[in-house]
Amino acid sequence: MSIANTSMHTPASRPIASCCPVNVGQSERTISLVAGSALALAGLSRGSLSGMILAATGGSLIYRGVTGKCHLYDAFGINTAEGHNAATAVPAQQGTKIEHSITINRPHQDLYRYWRNFENLPRIMNHLESVKATTGNRSHWVAKAPLGTTVEWDAEVINERDGELIAWRSLDGSQVETAGSVHFKPALAGRGTEVTVSLKYNPPGGKVGIAVAKMFGEEPQQQIAEDLNRFKQLMESGAAASASKG
Repeated sequence: MSIANTSMHTPASRPIASCCPVNVGQSERTISLVAGSALALAGLSRGSLSGMILAATGGSLIYRGVTGKCHLYDAFGINTAEGHNAATAVPAQQGTKIEHSITINRPHQDLYRYWRNFENLPRIMNHLESVKATTGNRSHWVAKAPLGTTVEWDAEVINERDGELIAWRSLDGSQVETAGSVHFKPALAGRGTEVTVSLKYNPPGGKVGIAVAKMFGEEPQQQIAEDLNRFKQLMESGAAASASKG
């Protein structure tokens, strides 16, 4: 067989298929680039094995942001580049769900009024920088992220019952996809109010973003527990009376 004939059948002559389709949404890609670059620089500056691992993690996030492709998403059939039902901010098969309850020795109406004024929330939630009411039931949120960065999103209240329930979701195009609710239920034996927060969110970078946040000691379940403890201390001390705008 001639060399010419052999070359016609080599794998190199065939088109190279893409490893996976674009399956990462634009907002995730942007944050992946920012977080990946920061991680890569931080890792390389350490000059150690742990630094190289950190730099490699950053490199994978940069690849994710540049190409819009995530091998993990491809393996599990996840695609955040596609739209989803506008009635829910986080697709059912994605994100992280957190739920935590606490009993606070104050009437449920007092707690509801304080929480419903979302601009009060940065006083009890350390990860929030600001919340500003915009129009109607909508508000703009700014939160702290790993490595001194911030993320922003717009949210709307989708359900509420005076003194009992507030439910919300982020709007399409937000950097963070989130949906959640807070319930205020009178506790047994007149012991105040049981407050339950349910939160589901898909952070920038998806599951990778969650892992990166945990590397920097930012555990979402622990954050919510600490936030609710702070809320309890504030409300039971009476210090919230002057701060709340009702």
